[in-house]
Amino acid sequence: MKNRLWLATGTVGLGLILGACAGESGGGDSSSESGDATQISFMHWRGEDKAVLDEIIADFEEANPDIRVEQNIYPSDQYQATAQRMLQEGSTGDVFTSFPGAQFESIQSAGFFEDLSGEEFVSNFDESLIAVGQKDGTQYALPYQLVFNMPVYNKGMFDELGLEVPKSWTEFQEMADTLLENDITPIAFPGADIGPNQFMNSMMMNNAPDEDIFEKLQNGDESLTNEWWVKTLEDFKLLADKGYIQDDALGTNQDSAMAMVANEEAAMLATGSYHMNSLLDLNPDLELDLLAPITVEESEATYEGINTATFMLAVNSNSDKKDQAKAFIDYLSQPEVASKYANETGQHLTVNDVEYESEALQNTSYWIDERNTRFQPRFLITNAQIEDAVLSSIENVLGGEDPMAAAEAAQQIVEENRE
Repeated sequence: MKNRLWLATGTVGLGLILGACAGESGGGDSSSESGDATQISFMHWRGEDKAVLDEIIADFEEANPDIRVEQNIYPSDQYQATAQRMLQEGSTGDVFTSFPGAQFESIQSAGFFEDLSGEEFVSNFDESLIAVGQKDGTQYALPYQLVFNMPVYNKGMFDELGLEVPKSWTEFQEMADTLLENDITPIAFPGADIGPNQFMNSMMMNNAPDEDIFEKLQNGDESLTNEWWVKTLEDFKLLADKGYIQDDALGTNQDSAMAMVANEEAAMLATGSYHMNSLLDLNPDLELDLLAPITVEESEATYEGINTATFMLAVNSNSDKKDQAKAFIDYLSQPEVASKYANETGQHLTVNDVEYESEALQNTSYWIDERNTRFQPRFLITNAQIEDAVLSSIENVLGGEDPMAAAEAAQQIVEENRE
């Protein structure tokens, strides 16, 4: 990518489309040992990946008969809230995944990451994409997925209506007005779960092009009451006031928002590339691409979209099965295994030499090298309370609060929680 690729993300998946829960297994029994095989726990949040991971785990176990792998899958919101406690207990998560940003910082501070710096499999990953899993020069986690946290749009619908991707805030509103005139909701916004934390990134990327903006917010050199954030909240208000997002957006979850796009009731899904495969499962006739709102005039735009690397693979420092855990990560990082995972889940990956066969991945791969994207701003907020305050200000505006009042309330929380 043209700008620095800190890549980290993402992303959340359709957390509970499969009703994923702890203890779902990709092989083996529930005991810590099965015969002469050692059983390890692979703890993550992507329930929608269980089937393909079951297949990958079966192949791994065939190649490594002395190791069994059990998947322990939790909803993404529960995972963010409780993963650290489970790692401390040591009962699950010999291999585990971490979100970048606040969760990574918290787990690293607690000492639960095993140092992976000297492992040979680190070289299987694109060096430019794994910095987000580093701290003070040490590689603690390896982001597996490369995603784009910006709206997925119905390209076929745009073509039918003669719409082009807008290059400015004025053009974006003209595009949205045309969709409304054709009885199509411009944006399906899952405000009940992941919508605010995903859509905020592209909504603010050109309002605050300084990539250090949230670091400055946390150290007191910036404020949410300044123009960059107040304008972002005003832009969210405009979306709601003009009907560019659906009624009761704060009561809509990601599954319902996806259904709106799959049924062609809405033109865009305000989540990210990680949902493209699921949308195609719901409606194989969709032609999809990515589109980030440009909230400034074209001449003022710096960025075209958002990138993120997430699903960061790590080994629990409390595990007594570290060698087996590392062997599993090594296996996941092999190009042929990663290619299987990528094509069956619809994810771009950070692993070298992955071959993308799916049409959706091929059609969007140009975002990797040809577009100027920036690392997801939300994951540069390392304080969880400050992150909550930022997201709550969006929800409050969509709930009817004045943007400046919402910004002032959030800033008060920021000042109370600065480190």
